[in-house]
Amino acid sequence: MKILMVLTSHDQLGNTGLKTGFWLEEFASPYYVFRDAGAQVTLASPLGGHPPIDPKSDAPEAQTPATERFRGDAAAQDALASTLPLHSLQASDFDALFYPGGHGPLWDLAESRESAALIEAFLAQDKPVGAVCHAPGVLRHARKPDGTPLVQGLEVTGFANTEEDAVQLSEVVPFLVEDMLKGHGGLYTRGPDWASHVAVSGRLVTGQNPASSDASAEAVLKQLR
Repeated sequence: MKILMVLTSHDQLGNTGLKTGFWLEEFASPYYVFRDAGAQVTLASPLGGHPPIDPKSDAPEAQTPATERFRGDAAAQDALASTLPLHSLQASDFDALFYPGGHGPLWDLAESRESAALIEAFLAQDKPVGAVCHAPGVLRHARKPDGTPLVQGLEVTGFANTEEDAVQLSEVVPFLVEDMLKGHGGLYTRGPDWASHVAVSGRLVTGQNPASSDASAEAVLKQLR
């Protein structure tokens, strides 16, 4: 069982002068769900190398059992420090694809043709694709074989507008995940703010927020089983 996890390489939070990147919990939690299930996990990012961690997700109050486990896992830290460049990978070498969130993906992965093509290839090969929190933003330019938006007519979720409002970044991000999914014809569903909620539609798995990280990864594993 081989799973490819793709992280952002983008570290600038719009024009705020602040840093962003991937959300640590949304990487660590699925990573260990996959590893504990016996999966071989490969890490990638648009630029390769060490992807940027959102500083807020690295703060003491944001830590979880999975992030604490990661901090004590030298092999996992080495793997994160040396992600493969996205262009060097192909869907045929893996069984599933997973995108951790954080605000970073809204700037680079959401606009990456390489990423969109990879998503399209996994689904064309009937392999599951998962994305959590802001990472469903990577579906923005992915298309079905007929050229229509990938999410059109599919039940999907992602970081809710009310959650973006709560973190006071609605005017900073290049687009709102909820609005994009709806605008592309997705059947957007959600749970309460900050509560775990996962949508599964065919081979596509999406999670609403950081609390959905484990459940999103488990839903991908269920498809592989």
